[in-house]
Order: sequence, then C-alpha cells, then structure tokens
Amino acid sequence: MVFPAGGRPDLSMTMKFKDKLQQAPWWLLVAFLLALILGWNILADQSYELIFNALSKGIWMTLKVTFIAFLSAVSLGLVIALAGFSSIRLIREVVRFYVEIIRGIPVLVLLFYVAFVVAPALVDGYNWLLQKPIELGWLDSARTRDFNMVWRAVFALTISYSAFIAEIFRAGIQEIDKGQIEAAQSLGLKDRYVFRFIIFPQAVRKVLPPLGNDFVAMIKDSALVSVLGVQDITQLGKVYSSSTFKFFETYNVVAFLYLILTISLSLMVRGLERHLRRFERH
Repeated sequence: MVFPAGGRPDLSMTMKFKDKLQQAPWWLLVAFLLALILGWNILADQSYELIFNALSKGIWMTLKVTFIAFLSAVSLGLVIALAGFSSIRLIREVVRFYVEIIRGIPVLVLLFYVAFVVAPALVDGYNWLLQKPIELGWLDSARTRDFNMVWRAVFALTISYSAFIAEIFRAGIQEIDKGQIEAAQSLGLKDRYVFRFIIFPQAVRKVLPPLGNDFVAMIKDSALVSVLGVQDITQLGKVYSSSTFKFFETYNVVAFLYLILTISLSLMVRGLERHLRRFERH
C-alpha cells in the first residue's frame, strides 16, 4: 500500500491492487499449495524421499525423448506444410492423405505399430538394400534388437505430432496477407526469398504459442513410451510400485513430477503469448 505525503492512501494504487488480486490465477495458487504439501512430504517422509530419488532418474529420459521427438516433428511438420502448398496436385494429395491418416491414429497404437511393424521392416529393408556389401563383409547386417526402443519411441512420437504441427504451420502461413506476397513478387523477389523474408518470420510469430502447447502435450504423451519399456518417469514408477506395493505414494510422486514439468512450461507459453501480443500491437 502506498501513502502520499498527506498520509491518505492513494486510491488509484488501491484499485490497481484490487484489480490485480481479482485477476490473479487462483488455480495456480491452489496448485502451488498442493505442490508445497507434496514437496514437504517428500522432504519429511523417508518413503516419499526414496520414491522421489528412484523416479527422478526418469526425468532426464522423459525430457530427452520429448525434446528430440518435438524438434524432429517440427522439422518434418514444416516440410509437410510447405509440400501442401505445392503446385503439383499429386504432392498435395499425398500430404493430405498423410496428415489425415496419422491424425486419426491414436498415439499409443502408433507407438506399437512403429515399434513392432515399422522398425523390423526398416531393418529388413536395410539388409536387402545392402545385401551385396554385407555378403562381402564390408558391412554388418542389422538386427531388429539393435533398433533401440528409445529411438522407436522417438520415431513414433515424431510421426504422430508431425501431422498436427503441419496443420499449425499451414494455418499460420495461410493467415499471412496475400497482398504482401504479391507485392514482394511484383518487386522481382524469388519464391525462396519471399518465403525467407516475408512468409516465414510472420508465420513463426503466429505458430509459436500453439507449438508451445503441443510441446506441453508431448511431455504428457511421452508417458506412453513406458509401454515399450523405456525408463521414463512412468515406467520407473510402475516398476517401483509393483515391487514395493506403495501405489498411492508412488503415483503421487509421478503426478507431482509431471505437473511440475507441464505447469512450468504452460506458464512459459502463456508468457510468450502475452509478449507476442504486445509485440504485434507495437
């Protein structure tokens, strides 16, 4: 509270404080209090501390799978989105087929399909293509078990999210005023320079918030890779709870770790959205 020289409160500052208090995210306060309670249990209760130490090893694997898969999905999604604007109808139809089919398959089903159908097929294709060098001893033949489950999970998440991200890029590019593109082309700029200097910078600002939301969603969906035996947070929690029968405590810690990751990233995404809105106004 601010008091002027006369000793009377500044009503404008009081009103601003009340407005900020009313606009405060109460859900975040409740979530913060729950995190404090669970955090205190982890520090004070030895069983919670043991569970946390066991599960915290999976944080690195969760982040590793998510970061690699997301960066790969963004790259592939951008290529797919650009291919969707091709002047060749066959390419556009192939892109639309890919996007609609992949978006219609659940992530869990795609994980199983990639891990147990696509991966063995890729290994067989590698051995067939390089059959002669393998027979001559120049190269070693590949085995399905050499295709690590972590990379199968990354491959599956990349394919699954690339279709959704391609749609995000497509929508962002289509929102750009066509007059700007036509003006650049009338000045003699080649298509690659139009994309580089006109389309891409504006599209990136439009797609960053939804891409951030997809990144948060991928962190949650990364829990599905535990079905392939990948040692992420969920898998370690499953193993620990089945060996100690402390299901309540273990899955409390699992939920706590995922909430810390997702809520912190969600707040970053919201901050980015506010920053971009202020940037667009100016």
